[in-house]
Amino acid sequence: MSDGGWSWDPTLYAGSAPFYPVGRVPYPAALAERLAEALHLDGHGRLLDVGCGPGSLTLLLAPLFAEVVGVDADADMLAEGARQARRAAVGHVTWRHLRAEELPADLAPPTVVTFAQSFHWMDRPTVAAAVRTMLAPGGALVHVGATTHEGMPTDDVLPHPRPPREAIGALVRHHLGDARRAGRSVVPASGTPGDEDDVYRAAGFRGPRHLELPARTVERTAEEIRASVYSLSRAAPHLFGADLEEFDAGLRALLDGASPDGRFSERLCGITLSLWR
Repeated sequence: MSDGGWSWDPTLYAGSAPFYPVGRVPYPAALAERLAEALHLDGHGRLLDVGCGPGSLTLLLAPLFAEVVGVDADADMLAEGARQARRAAVGHVTWRHLRAEELPADLAPPTVVTFAQSFHWMDRPTVAAAVRTMLAPGGALVHVGATTHEGMPTDDVLPHPRPPREAIGALVRHHLGDARRAGRSVVPASGTPGDEDDVYRAAGFRGPRHLELPARTVERTAEEIRASVYSLSRAAPHLFGADLEEFDAGLRALLDGASPDGRFSERLCGITLSLWR
């Protein structure tokens, strides 16, 4: 996110990798189905998932391609992705420890490139330009607009209590301060940038074509909510230092008080797939 006043450092998600697959709600199968239909994906071609983390999207889309490469700057995330791939018996994914800014590196031209909850952490103009030059003829870039760690405010009656997200946020601030932490630094007061359409167009992409997936209600356990907190850069375990045990005890107490049986419901916002050519 160097175009927004913050510079990446390797501690951004330090310690978060094992919490990510537990704390983030999986992308729905409908996402792969919609992309397969829109891009005529049939098990051929090559996918490049940039900022892949532990493979949440990579492994969902892997059956649609002959070759798959997941790229991430966090080695622990890639190791977790490899574990998840073995668990799912997916053997045709290559995990590469690279910053997106190092693209195209030595990678073969992809037919589809995906960014899922990752582009805002990058030097976006540099990365978009690199991806534009390496994309195979007729290929597509897919920007996945989604939030998978927590639900949105809603007046709907849900089957179980909503997680106490405001109280959790207050607990994080009590330990880490009001500024949103991000690795060794903080996110600017303006937040992470959201003008990715302008960045993609400036790099030469045409579009976007939008595919919309509806909001959904999910049931979550207390342990999943706890993991969702540690899956965030602003609450990565290393940030708490010697206070981690105290913070974790407070977090567990909040969750126990909000739902004695340990079950929660959240309404996740819809997902927007933006297709660029």
